[in-house]
Parts: sequence; C-alpha cells; structure tokens
Amino acid sequence: MFDYRAIALRKLASIGPRYLPFADVATDDVPLSRLMRLSLFQVTVGMAIVLLVGTMNRVMIVELDVPATLVAVMLALPLVFAPFRTLIGYKSDTYVSALGLRRAPFIWKGTLYQFGGFAIMPFALLVLSGYGEAVDAPRWIGLSSAALAFLLVGAGVHMVQTVGLALATDLVDDESQPKVVGLMYVMLLVGMVVSALVFGALLETYTPGRLIQVIQGAAVVTVSLNLLAMWKQEARNRDRARQMATHRPEPFGVAWAKLMRTPGKLWLLVVIALGTFGFGAADVLLEPYGGQALGFSVAETTQLTALLAGGTLIGFGIASRVLGSGGSPELFGFLGAVIGIPGFAAIIYSSLGGGPLLFTTGTIITGLGAGLFGHATLTATMRSAPREQIGLALGTWGAVQATSAGIGVALAGIVRDLILSNQADSGVAPHTPYNAVFMLEIVFLGLAAAAVVPLLLSSRKADRAKAPSIQKGSSSEDLQSNTAEAS
Repeated sequence: MFDYRAIALRKLASIGPRYLPFADVATDDVPLSRLMRLSLFQVTVGMAIVLLVGTMNRVMIVELDVPATLVAVMLALPLVFAPFRTLIGYKSDTYVSALGLRRAPFIWKGTLYQFGGFAIMPFALLVLSGYGEAVDAPRWIGLSSAALAFLLVGAGVHMVQTVGLALATDLVDDESQPKVVGLMYVMLLVGMVVSALVFGALLETYTPGRLIQVIQGAAVVTVSLNLLAMWKQEARNRDRARQMATHRPEPFGVAWAKLMRTPGKLWLLVVIALGTFGFGAADVLLEPYGGQALGFSVAETTQLTALLAGGTLIGFGIASRVLGSGGSPELFGFLGAVIGIPGFAAIIYSSLGGGPLLFTTGTIITGLGAGLFGHATLTATMRSAPREQIGLALGTWGAVQATSAGIGVALAGIVRDLILSNQADSGVAPHTPYNAVFMLEIVFLGLAAAAVVPLLLSSRKADRAKAPSIQKGSSSEDLQSNTAEAS
C-alpha cells in the first residue's frame, strides 16, 4: 500500500531546492526554515527602499511639487553612512560582549535607527512641502527634520543589512557562504516586490493621511520582523567572549589593507561602482518619469518598483543556477551591464512613441541586468574573502555599492532640474530631462562592461593555468593507481 502522505511530503521538500534560488544551502544543522526566518531582515530593508526611493520620491516630486534636486539630495543623505559599512562589518567581526554575541547588538541598533527615521519622516515631509496647516511652519524645521529622518533610516538600513549578511555567513561553511548571501538578496527582492504591491494597493486613493499611516505601519512591521529574524540565531558563547577579550584584533587599517591586497580586489570595486551608478541613477526618477511622461497614477508607479524588483529576482535566479555550478562571475557581470543598456533604451523610447508597454518591458529588462550584475559582483567578492574577514568584505562591497547608488540618485535629480530650469522658457517636453539621465546611465553601463573585461580575461587565464596542473595531477594519480594494481 502506497504511503501518499510520505510521497507528498517528499515532493514538497523537493520544491525548495529546485525552484528557490540558493535553497540547497540548507543543512540539518541550519534548516531552510531558519535561514528564511533570518532573511526577514532583508524584507524590511526592501520595504524601506521601496518606501523611500519609490513611493516617497514620487509623492514629493509630483503631488507635493518639491524640486527633484531637493528630493534627490535627501534620498542621497544616507550616503553619509555608506562608507561606514566597512567599519561596521569590521566591528561586528571583532566585537566583544559578555555573552559572546557579535552580530545581534548591531542589528538591534540598526532596527532602532530605522524606526526612529520612519516615525519622523511623514510629518517632516509635509512641513517641508508647506501642505495644509504646515504652510506657516518655518522651512528650516522641515529641512532639518527631513534630513534627520532620512539619515536615521539610511544608517539603520546600512547597519542591519551589513551585519545581517555577516550573521548569515556565520551559520554555514565556507563553500556555502556565497549561496546563503545570495538567498538573503533574493529575499530582499521579494520584500521589494511584496512591499511595492502592498503600498500600491494602500495608496490607490492617495491622501496625506493615508501616506502617514503607511509610513508608520512600515515602522511597526520593521521592528516586528527584525526581532523575529534575530530570535535565537546567534548562539551565546562565553568562551568566545573571554577569548576575544584577551586576544587583541588587528587594527581596522591593517585589516582593510590586507583585504585590498587580494589580487583584483581594487579593480572589482571599480567595476561595482560603475555598474551600480549605471543602474542606480534611475531609482529617483523612474516613478516620476512614469507619472509625468506617461501619466501613471501613484499606485501604478509604485507597482513599477515591483516590476523592477521582479526582473532583478529573475536575474538572481538565473545567475544562482549557473554560478552555483562554478560559473564565471566576471562573465555574468559583463552580461548584466550589457543587458541593462537596451533596457534603458526601451525606457527612453517609450516616451517617444513606444508607450507604456515598452516602458514596463524596459523596466523588467533593466531589473534583469541589475540582478545578473549584482549577483556576479557579490559572488566575486565572497569568493575572494577569507572567512575571518567576511564582515569586512561584505561591508566594503556594501559601502562601494551604496556610495555609488547615492551619488547616482543625487546626480540624477540635479541633472533633471538643471535641464528643466534651463529650458523652461522653450517649452521642453516632460520626458526630456529624464531621458538625458537615462542616456547617462547607458554610458556608465558601457564603462562598467568595458572595465569588467580585464577581470574576465584574468579569470580565464587563471582557469587555463589550473587545467594542465589538474590534468597532470589526475594523470599522476592514475599512474600511481595502476602501479599499485600491477603490484
């Protein structure tokens, strides 16, 4: 008699490893359920990105008529904390506590920063825009409050993400580290997609009061999910605490210089900077572009973030299967940058007669390229980092990525406003300033693709150098085996 329940359970268990990227990283000691629970911190990070870069910048630019330059600068304010991701990662590697905890205290601090920023943000932005009863409020109150809100959220996101990724790598062996970090980033994209859809549904009928409710709800959800993610993830270890208290770690400057001496590491950071700038500069303009150039509503433009994140998720899924089998991250970095170019070209042409369908298609293609590029650079970073410097390596990668994205966001808004102000009297079309920024992104993606070529050639040269030695070793082993058998 067949046991249909056992068969059904085996089928369900096979779904994860087959269709969920990086699910094969799970083991008996670290089951997939534990990794998925830990990944909830990435869901809250994705929710913060959607709310700030997606919903808030659209509402401020279109509904509240705040200059795009001011919006872009405020969105780029977290850039102040981006370089500190390297230091945060190093501190979490060497942190000494009475219970032997290294990562959890930093994740909790970052969560509190996020909550504080979300609590201040909606009221600060309304005062800054002069909406309703806030019209008589001094402008410096709105500016300073908005700056504080964005700084707090940015600092919290940088801290939670950097240390959370390091904690995830602590739970698995060296070979599985790139996979588990990849899983965390897949959950980031899932969080972005789900948050964009939820925010779009809640803001279908936009009012300032509804916007405040959404932001404050996001603050409560952030604290709840991060607490659930941290629960019993990092084991208390008093022996480790005593060892770390007596063993003085090497200074930050020495540790960072040691990491930078890894072959190709510095040039890899250059590639990450160029590619991230190329993909990231559109973040602040994509939704306002849909609203002003194509007439999308607040809900529709918020859902654009879901399309972009969905395309990125597809890119991560494709890359996970190939790179997990030993594929070249340098090759996928090149392909990701190249794929992003026609994606932005489609977005540009959508306002020149292509229509909304071409715009959404271009958005998905751009997300696909960003997913391939992001996974490739992440994998290359993880493969070249020693285990004792995982936090530092992830912090360096995150610092370069966040800094480049922040500069891109600020520059995109400035370029858009400069073109709009210089051509205000000539009746410039609404799409012209945006398309100029998208063209700039195409240029930077081309530079990123060109910059990754030396790394690709060097990687292939190293692989060819290893092949003869492996073959020679195999032949020697075969010879010894045959001799033993003959004896």
